[in-house]
Amino acid sequence: MARASVRRWARSSSAGPQPPGRSVESVIWPPCPSDEDTFRHGIAMGGVSGGHVMSAQSTPSSAVAELLETAIAATGGLDDFGDRSFLEGLEVFISSGATDGRFSEIGAAAAPGMALGNLINRLKVVDHHRAHPELASAAVDSPIFLIGLPRTGTTALSHLLSVDPGNRSLLGWEINDSVPPPTTATYRTDPRFLAAMDAPDMLSMINPGFKAIHHDPPDMPLECATVLGQHFTSLHLSTTFNIDGYMQWVLQADHGPAYRYHRMMLQLLQSHCPGQWQLKSPVHLLDPDALIATYPDAKFVLTHRDPVNVIASVCSLVQSLTSTFTDADFRDYIRTTWPEVVATLLDRQNAFRDSQIAAGNGAAFVDVAYRDLVADPIGTVAAIYEALDVPFTAAAEANMVAHSAEHRQNRFGTHTYALADWDLSRPALEERCAPYLTRYAEFLETT
Repeated sequence: MARASVRRWARSSSAGPQPPGRSVESVIWPPCPSDEDTFRHGIAMGGVSGGHVMSAQSTPSSAVAELLETAIAATGGLDDFGDRSFLEGLEVFISSGATDGRFSEIGAAAAPGMALGNLINRLKVVDHHRAHPELASAAVDSPIFLIGLPRTGTTALSHLLSVDPGNRSLLGWEINDSVPPPTTATYRTDPRFLAAMDAPDMLSMINPGFKAIHHDPPDMPLECATVLGQHFTSLHLSTTFNIDGYMQWVLQADHGPAYRYHRMMLQLLQSHCPGQWQLKSPVHLLDPDALIATYPDAKFVLTHRDPVNVIASVCSLVQSLTSTFTDADFRDYIRTTWPEVVATLLDRQNAFRDSQIAAGNGAAFVDVAYRDLVADPIGTVAAIYEALDVPFTAAAEANMVAHSAEHRQNRFGTHTYALADWDLSRPALEERCAPYLTRYAEFLETT
């Protein structure tokens, strides 16, 4: 697929002085003693995104070696990481963090901690496959991927689909601690699940306002981005941290090896807990050709929303999330980088769909308007099931009705955002996104 580095999309005129980046300490300090103790313990034990403080004298190359050695020690000596191509992404991630990240104390622990957690679980997944070679030939039948842009309702839709008893989703506990694989009988009583349910919400402790923007409770699905991140080829790493070197690398990387690891993960997790996989992540739009090469019978649900509104919301989300891990002001970087990232995802979505139509696979796609999902979630799901020729059972509908009643939009507060916050021009963004706007006009809200 054609690759392009990120172009910058913001008006050239100065936006004027920007407010200082929010300090993490200003959010959580002064905490009550129990909160501070919990927070510091969580960092020490790998909380937030995992905590691991590198040696003060570490260089990027020595930091990678230290992480690999620490992961091997943490798994009792497992040393087979599988396909070694993950090392390129890991090295770029660590190097870009050192060069671009401008981490706070929390970020300096969280970034390598996230990497360490990924490496530890990767070792376990590869070792389990080695012990069970039959998994390599296990089919992953017709997985359903939600692949719309971020901020188009993919999280809400994924959560809703997960309560259908016939569906199989990815929960955080099984992504991050995959071995032994879960079983159907004990899926919701597994000690790892119960520990996840009881664990403090570290991100909300540090950045309580983020919950109004995005929230993944431990009993609801996580994005496939977290699995791809265990191969260190995932856009979500540059959504969590402002690491432009990694961003530019991942936009042009071959995601094929990461998807092969993704398949290994699904084969392992379904071995004793099967079901119809429903998976989601906007990062799938980066290299959908690699996805379809790995899952040739996949089905795709495309969620649609005015991309200009998406861009304003994405900029706000990235600013809030990344400010958790830095005290530096990255607003100018966000406003000049992320609009083009979103537009690039749209370009690749259009090209992918065109190629699949040309290959006779156009029926694999279902279009969903964000406005319809918000206005009538149950009716929208029923239409998706009909288009996919999947039975919409009474049990699924009842569970979804109950879920919708308990998980109202804005229950954690209202996420407010505007293009004016970022000195961005709607006409310029509409021009950049014109092919998408023309193609999917019937699914987009009017402005």
